[in-house]
Amino acid sequence: MLIIDSPSTNAYFNIASEEYLLGRFPTEDIFLLYVNAPSIIVGKFQNTLAEINLDYVQEKEIKVVRRMSGGGAVYHDLGNLNFSFHTLLADHDFGDFSQFTQPVLALLNHLGVPAVLEGRNDLLVDGKKFSGNAKLAKNGKMIQHGTILLNSEMEVLGDALKANPLKFIDKATKSNRARVTNLIHYLPEGTTTEQLKNLLTDEIIRNNPGAQRYELTTDDIAGIEKLMQEKYETWDWNFGFSPNYSFQKAIKVPAGFIEVHLDVVKGMIEKAKVFGDFCASQPIVEFEAELIGQKHEVESLKTLFSKLDLVSYFGQVTAEEIIEGFK
Repeated sequence: MLIIDSPSTNAYFNIASEEYLLGRFPTEDIFLLYVNAPSIIVGKFQNTLAEINLDYVQEKEIKVVRRMSGGGAVYHDLGNLNFSFHTLLADHDFGDFSQFTQPVLALLNHLGVPAVLEGRNDLLVDGKKFSGNAKLAKNGKMIQHGTILLNSEMEVLGDALKANPLKFIDKATKSNRARVTNLIHYLPEGTTTEQLKNLLTDEIIRNNPGAQRYELTTDDIAGIEKLMQEKYETWDWNFGFSPNYSFQKAIKVPAGFIEVHLDVVKGMIEKAKVFGDFCASQPIVEFEAELIGQKHEVESLKTLFSKLDLVSYFGQVTAEEIIEGFK
């Protein structure tokens, strides 16, 4: 087994590294550890916009990254340790999460934390979740990865993942907002993610005598960064890959009431209808036609609106007011 400690706190880099390592080490077992700066990691099959508080995420400059595995959206920050086991699929039961959560539980139980695996893939203490786990299979290998909330900013977690479910109608996987807690309440005061990372690494080495540490090479880092730039940093992957959905939102502006209905396919607006009690000098169908083929993404729509005479469609409004109907 190779034990890899990521040198980066960039979520784009670390999520990309999981896919890179599948190709780099097609047969070796790997235990990867990483810590991300504030970021939201959404499941592969989720509608990203339905999972996040977009205004808050943009204001706080929180990265949003889609991972390869399914499951729900999670918040990462420097108080959250992430682990990732890579192994041959044929050697393990894909539906069994217990084998690769056992080292985490063994360590915590040894430290006096009454942690347990509950349900299929959650680790709990006193009935509160501190770790969620997900899996994926690709190219004959399996990855099981999970989070460990040590001292995460719970207020930010709650605000960043707060979205209005009424705005979206889709068949994407929804996140389950379980009660969560930080392990810092159960560990010695001042315990850091670095200390927890070292303890968990020691636990893995103790139970895998052949395990050895592996430091990413210059070529590895270049390969991960290339994948990051081509995929994991892109709007197409993080937002456009979302399942098809219908979006609707109503806003009140000085010019009147405006209600927006969109059908979005692969992140692009395919159908658009706008209703309201505003007074327009130009047919609203012209505005609707301008929306077709645009990304359902704030910056793209801002660019479009800057080129349109919005007053002729809605009366006395600004682009900033109208854009609120599309968030």
